[in-house]
Amino acid sequence: MNQYSPSAKEEIIATKIIDAAYHVHKNLGPGLLEKIYEVCFCHELKKRGLDYKRQMDIPIKYDNIIFKEGLRLDVLVEDLIICELKAVDEINPVWEAQILSHLKLTNKHIGFLINFNVPIIKKGIKRFIM
Repeated sequence: MNQYSPSAKEEIIATKIIDAAYHVHKNLGPGLLEKIYEVCFCHELKKRGLDYKRQMDIPIKYDNIIFKEGLRLDVLVEDLIICELKAVDEINPVWEAQILSHLKLTNKHIGFLINFNVPIIKKGIKRFIM
């Protein structure tokens, strides 16, 4: 199986995403609700010139039927990169499986699972490539 190799554009966007998460965490710290981090994270994305969509519903195609009750992505950046945001003590492995499923079902290649409830944000960011 070939590993996807991100384009230069995707790498630039990914770097801006990490920088946005860093700035939110630096200013707010851990311990707040996920929704607060999401609003501030999207504000930081906008400051970096990135287009995003919040709480985006994605229909699912299954058995040649399209179901509108499909996925809900926390943040989709530049229609390329999925960001799932958390504010939890521990990352549940099912959330890692969830982001991989989201990538597969949306035909996207890069995703981030970002947990803001950590002392050091570097330990709260996990990148996925599919």
